[in-house]
Amino acid sequence: MKNTKGFTLVEIMIVVAIIGLLAAIAIPNFVQARTRAQQGACIANLKQIDGAKQLWAIDNGKLTSDSPVVGDLVNDYIKSTPYCPADSTKSFASSYTIGTVGGAPACLRDATNHALPVAS
Repeated sequence: MKNTKGFTLVEIMIVVAIIGLLAAIAIPNFVQARTRAQQGACIANLKQIDGAKQLWAIDNGKLTSDSPVVGDLVNDYIKSTPYCPADSTKSFASSYTIGTVGGAPACLRDATNHALPVAS
């Protein structure tokens, strides 16, 4: 009588096929979830920048046409310098433009999907 311990090649191939199928389903969902999380974090940063800009204008008697620089906002109105999560350089200068007090800040990485909602 033959001792048959272990797995056959067919059993191993079936397990590999099942793992491949699960990976084919899971990886695209992970990428979409990561993209949505980056978008949400970027929009939260834009809201924070916009709020800080408004407070800076009120505190300093500025007009809607005035523009603050990052140094005007960080530490006094924003705890730390924000950057877009989609920006691999992790730099404010390559992530955002502040704009004027009357305008909205903008993301330089993905201006279409990373934008403040328009008030109606």
